Amino acid sequence: MDHLWSPWRYQYVSKSVPVAGCIFCVKSSEQRDPENYIVHRGAEGFVILNIYPYSTGHLMIAPYEHIGSLEGLSEPAVTEIMQLTRLAERHLNRIYRPQGLNIGMNIGEAAGAGVPGHVHMHVLPRWFGDTNFMTSVAETRVLPESLDVTYEKLKKAFALD
Repeated sequence: MDHLWSPWRYQYVSKSVPVAGCIFCVKSSEQRDPENYIVHRGAEGFVILNIYPYSTGHLMIAPYEHIGSLEGLSEPAVTEIMQLTRLAERHLNRIYRPQGLNIGMNIGEAAGAGVPGHVHMHVLPRWFGDTNFMTSVAETRVLPESLDVTYEKLKKAFALD
């Protein structure tokens, strides 16, 4: 196959601009939650869709504090990050019925953190066979729904809490 047709991605790619500064600090300080795919805000942290997801429903949970490790986070922020992680697990299981979940943090650049200065939790739904040749060999991910649809489903679920 020479081409993978996904016209919905053009709208996202064409309006994407690099963010100056920490993406979590910038996005959480703006009052543009739908455009930034912030699905839920708590007192200490927020839940945001990963705009470069490994799978449909890939969420990130970050504190408002710009801290690079769990050790440096306030106790209320650590507690809420775990509570939001539990909520994310419940909503993803109910909405997408995955066969498993990856939940974790990469702390520090050497550990693979894409934003090493701001600790955040990843919550990814997983299905048998979701790591196929497209991901493994072609470094391409095929997602069955647009980020906007995923956002609406998860925003609605978190609003019920």
